[in-house]
Amino acid sequence: MIGRLTGSPLALAGVSLLAVALGAGGMWVAERAAPGSLSGVDQVRVERVVRDYVLAHPELIPEAMDRLKRREAGKLIAANRKLILEPVGDAWIGNPNGDVTLVEYFDYNCGFCRSSLPTIAELIKRDPKVRIVFREFPILSPQSILAAKLSLAAAEQGKFKVFHDTLYAAGPVSDATMAAAAKAAGVDMAKASAMAPRAETEIATNTAVAQQLGMTGTPSWIIGDKVVSAALSLEDLEKAVKEAREKS
Repeated sequence: MIGRLTGSPLALAGVSLLAVALGAGGMWVAERAAPGSLSGVDQVRVERVVRDYVLAHPELIPEAMDRLKRREAGKLIAANRKLILEPVGDAWIGNPNGDVTLVEYFDYNCGFCRSSLPTIAELIKRDPKVRIVFREFPILSPQSILAAKLSLAAAEQGKFKVFHDTLYAAGPVSDATMAAAAKAAGVDMAKASAMAPRAETEIATNTAVAQQLGMTGTPSWIIGDKVVSAALSLEDLEKAVKEAREKS
């Protein structure tokens, strides 16, 4: 149940940066060591050495790409900090003053998102310093979009968690399951209808940010300066939190 996105500016930037780095990296290092000391012939030789080394050790390319993508992701996250970290209403759980915030981009028709609920609950239980923000990212079906709008209305009314858990527990999204979740949470449907334009704006904004960050499906996570599009185990989440905490 993973929806795909293509054409990420982040991914394209990573490819371009890597190409530049491999072509001119050796020359740059040499110039830094002894500015102005390279002749045209020396430059060609250095570039050839760098190229041959990379070709002989292709395992360096994924590592370099990962570092470049993470660096660019960090810049994009910083530039969109408010749009990422500030939830709509009460669409968050955990410590409101937590030292690490995890942001989950989710879809109500995503089975992997549904199966992540116990893992998220256990993470909060084990780590009292963590805060988790939920962002609507409905990419799997038209029903996902309707569910996201209703979920945002529930969040604005301070009733997110009951709606969230109830709708996921009901299985695939339908008109009946959405109505039941809204009733269980006590969502005011008149207010929900009035909020529809703001909900559409929120969903469009989330989608734009997700595309910029190269998210490829749901669930996707932002943890510190790291972006991951996958259902993560408890161990993976704890490791990512630890890394983010050490960098902060």
